[in-house]
Amino acid sequence: MIIGEANTALPDGFTPDPDEGARVRELDRAHLFHSWAAQDAVSPIPVAAARGRHFWDYDGKRYLDFASQFINSNIGHGHPKVVAAIKEQADRICMIASTFANDVRGEAARLIAGLAPPGLDRVFFTSGGAEANEHAVRMARLHTGRPKVLSAYRSYHGATATAIGLTGDHRRWDNDAAAHSGPNIVHFFGPYLYRSHFHATTEAEECERALAHLDQVIRFEGPGTIAAVVLESVVGTAGVLVPPPGYLAGVRELCDRHGIVYIADEVMSGFGRTGAWFAVDHWDVAPDLITFAKGVNSGYVPLGGVLISDAVHDTFRDRVYQGGLTYSGHPLACAAAVATIEAMRDERMIEHAAWLGESVIGPRLREIAAHHPSVGEVRGLGVFWALDLVRDRGTREMLVPYAGSGAENQPVNEVVAACKAAGMWPVYNYNRIHVVPPCNTTEEEALEGLAILDEALNHADKHVV
Repeated sequence: MIIGEANTALPDGFTPDPDEGARVRELDRAHLFHSWAAQDAVSPIPVAAARGRHFWDYDGKRYLDFASQFINSNIGHGHPKVVAAIKEQADRICMIASTFANDVRGEAARLIAGLAPPGLDRVFFTSGGAEANEHAVRMARLHTGRPKVLSAYRSYHGATATAIGLTGDHRRWDNDAAAHSGPNIVHFFGPYLYRSHFHATTEAEECERALAHLDQVIRFEGPGTIAAVVLESVVGTAGVLVPPPGYLAGVRELCDRHGIVYIADEVMSGFGRTGAWFAVDHWDVAPDLITFAKGVNSGYVPLGGVLISDAVHDTFRDRVYQGGLTYSGHPLACAAAVATIEAMRDERMIEHAAWLGESVIGPRLREIAAHHPSVGEVRGLGVFWALDLVRDRGTREMLVPYAGSGAENQPVNEVVAACKAAGMWPVYNYNRIHVVPPCNTTEEEALEGLAILDEALNHADKHVV
């Protein structure tokens, strides 16, 4: 698998079989309970095969994966080096408890720590990103002896109890009512110049005023009560919001001033997504804790974790950390992580993702925006982009309302349906279409997907006032 070579032929051994596809779908609808969905509205496409940046249904239709599945297949599907590493590890040791030392577990931790900013030399492994955020918050609270955690309104941090409480979008609402997920969690507004909460007109103003707002929230909540500030380094699901220059450094300074732990959620933005190993690298900021998952092994086997600073680690030298997971550092997952990191290095995927964003995706999206009145703003880095869709560029009214449902979402649903019909699988969230292909997407594949999106946006334009 070499960047620059696209392979769209059917995978070896795959023959379209619509009858088998129907059976797979029937099994799903008879026995599966789907996440984030009203169950009677679910109608999944049965997927028969996947390779590179494509997957196929049982009818033989090919889809260009512009979603990287859940924005986690950063090296695409079926990378031979990673598949081989999983097979080799399975032949040797499939499972060994985290109380034992294990070669691939230690090597994965060494490699991950080596990619992080200086001073984050130890890794606590989890099975995914939500668990990583759960444990990071627990560590911060134990380290500081304080109860409160601050997080942004425009954010998503996972679906477990603490993680969904940290989450700022509407998915938190029912969970707050059902599970009381939000005790001692306080939300604030992060920077978002296009829809500025602070009436800013420049990035510098947005940065200054967003930091002043956070400082005020800290003061009103009581600095001595706050254990941590949790921030997605680049906000993902809630909008691909790239922070203005100086913002993350300002958050670091506020946390230092008040003895607050700075937790960078890099579950989605890490491992090449922004064209850097970690998104904080763009601004040369070192958090106290970094949470990761998704791209660490491209989702081939579930894995996440927390990178831990020396100061936080020292708290637990003689104090038991009361937390653990059966599958912490699972050997198959760690073998996949080692192979993924090595493949990304060998094939220069990080550099390629940065180039693809700067030279292909960003420029082409701005060209698309110029002739579609439904596109209000284009923003992103690397292979992490969003189009902010509007009904009116002047007022910036969202094409569909926040937390809308049913017919309210029809304009964006039309765009998504057109993309899928043309063989491109997109990501969308309310009034936004996200462009998040794998890091090793070729220029040809990127232009193919963007051409499909360009055509599909004609459906959004029909709803512009």
